[in-house]
Amino acid sequence: MFRRTRDGGVSVWLPPGEATLLRTLVIPVLDLLGETGRPGEAGRPGAPGGTADDLDRLLAEAVEAAEAAEAPSIPDDPVLARLLPDAYQDDPEAAGEFRKYTESSLREAKKYFAQTLLDTLPPSGGRVRLTGDQARDWMRALNDVRLMFGVRLEVTEDFEEQLAALAPDDPKVAAFEVYGWLGAVQESLVRALDR
Repeated sequence: MFRRTRDGGVSVWLPPGEATLLRTLVIPVLDLLGETGRPGEAGRPGAPGGTADDLDRLLAEAVEAAEAAEAPSIPDDPVLARLLPDAYQDDPEAAGEFRKYTESSLREAKKYFAQTLLDTLPPSGGRVRLTGDQARDWMRALNDVRLMFGVRLEVTEDFEEQLAALAPDDPKVAAFEVYGWLGAVQESLVRALDR
């Protein structure tokens, strides 16, 4: 599917149905993470208009805000808990401290990746040309969509066996096929970036 371009990016042609499907699947991830607007570009290192001083100021503000705040708890939603995992499973105090300093930036990064996918995906399909950075953002966004799907479907390592065990008319069959398709898209993108 994806092909490496001479400038280090990738390109792919997506039919309208696949483009619509990708859009439809990315939006719930953004909703789970809290908002559907694009985070400020200046907050992304190396973004146009973002300087090292801006980054230092933003980091200082983030640390100050985190120190004043209480540690957020583990999300109740199992998908959100996978998207924003605990760093220390056996130490709730350390996990809370880690979450206090990292959850906000992790949410923002994941929203940025998902929004990049939406911004670079033609609404009615067609040729998609991505820079190397955009392609890596797509890879991360696709991973988050697959995580969401996998948790909702309770996918295990025995994915093929789970799919084979379903009756042909089971509504989950289509969802499992979409999950498999997402894996193929992601693998194609990874291979194109590795070339």
